Amino acid sequence: MAKGNKGFFQRSLDGIEVVGNKLPHPVTLFAILAFLVLLLSAALQPLGISVEHPGEEGTMVEIKNLLNAEGLEYIFGSMTDNFIGFAPLGVVLVTMLGIGVAERTGLISALLRGFVLSIPNRFITVGLVLAGIMSSVASDAGYVVLPPLGALIFAALGRHPLAGLAAAFAGVSAGFSANFLLSGTDVMLGELTIAAASIIDPAYAEQMNIAMNWFFISASVLVLTFIGTWVTERVVEPRLGSYQGEEKEEELEGLTSIERKGLIWAGVSLAVGLILTALLILPPDAPLRGTEGNTMDQIIQSPFMSSLVPIITILFFIPGLVYGLITKSIRNDKDVAAQMTETMASMGMFIVLAFTAGQFVAYFNETNMGLVLGVYGAEFLNSVNLTGIPLLLLFILITAFINIFIGSASAKWAMMAPVFVPIMMQLGYSPELTQMAYRVADSTTNIISPLMTYFAIIIAFAQKYDKKMGIGTLISTMLPYSIYFLVGWTIMLIVWMLFGIPLGPNGPLHY
Repeated sequence: MAKGNKGFFQRSLDGIEVVGNKLPHPVTLFAILAFLVLLLSAALQPLGISVEHPGEEGTMVEIKNLLNAEGLEYIFGSMTDNFIGFAPLGVVLVTMLGIGVAERTGLISALLRGFVLSIPNRFITVGLVLAGIMSSVASDAGYVVLPPLGALIFAALGRHPLAGLAAAFAGVSAGFSANFLLSGTDVMLGELTIAAASIIDPAYAEQMNIAMNWFFISASVLVLTFIGTWVTERVVEPRLGSYQGEEKEEELEGLTSIERKGLIWAGVSLAVGLILTALLILPPDAPLRGTEGNTMDQIIQSPFMSSLVPIITILFFIPGLVYGLITKSIRNDKDVAAQMTETMASMGMFIVLAFTAGQFVAYFNETNMGLVLGVYGAEFLNSVNLTGIPLLLLFILITAFINIFIGSASAKWAMMAPVFVPIMMQLGYSPELTQMAYRVADSTTNIISPLMTYFAIIIAFAQKYDKKMGIGTLISTMLPYSIYFLVGWTIMLIVWMLFGIPLGPNGPLHY
């Protein structure tokens, strides 16, 4: 198509792709941001900018220069600690050890396939969207398993295969932050949020936990499954029409007997693990139970809540190990070690990102810029009367727009959390609410970003059924999901706020 004949939508997509491709890699971006913080600290410190510390009445805080002798000593002396101390680093790597075994033995893939293939035909759309949303517990496995499976199932049922692919892709990506279970996403974002909250109130941050959004994300599964199903059957599928392609119908491969056996025993091992975990929490004198308050307080404010990372790791590792032993994908301890090693190797980019991101976050906090910006930002928003729901909507829209250009949820939140969490806390909104608003916006525009990591893979899957499928066609197919998910999920969050329901265990709406 000639450039002059392109419509506004296509030109916009082209512009997004050009701008996004010119952005530095997230690793480089954090290095640049860290350097800019150093320059700003040297430029702003002589101006004498100061604010009263929100958590310490009468204590004035000034911007600290990190390019003087004392600052340079800090930069070189803290570099290793900034890396090791980057909030999500350790907890994400520990969590992925367990999830990685469950994924690499084939347990997650078999579970997703078995669930989708066991659903009656009339509920297949619901099942695909639901399976996609739940697949986020295994990080990116859903991107590889479900979209091509969805296309195959729809084709076998005489429906348009691209509608099946779109339904699965929407669930996997646009619903990434919704789940009945806690996942690596909760761990990664939660640690960044806790670190950002400590800028204003370390005591408050101390009692936060990574399950801070669990009630809301669990309820979101049902809402997003309904929205995804409705959009597929009422908007996307009618628009695609009947499938006229030449692709031959393939026979769907169900689970083998050994896979079924593996799933059964993995389920048994998970049940045993959950029972043992309950015994560590529920009895009155249980070792992971708290000692103060009523029964609910003793569970919410307990060693159990601060032990969620190793518990999640174990509850993924044991079923993965059992499944691997049954299916022979694990034959001995060397296989387990190899699978864990492969998982850590796949985290290489995250580890490198953690180094530069760790420097940026540490410098930002050390210079007191986060605290000063939080106080001034809150005062400005108050002066223009931008608070409450309008403020939340603006934050969601800003995040959704940025997400089109920077796809990494952890990279964006590492940049945004030190700025927005303190501002929202100064306005009376909890870090837990700010994180949840971020998650709503971050997930819903994944499927319309041509820079999303798996976008090219989804196009490759789609081209099997439509040779002309390109970036613009796929985005136009996925745009209704993005819009309805964003609007529906935002309305749900607003209603949740109006009813004053906690977002999770010890996860209040207001600070």
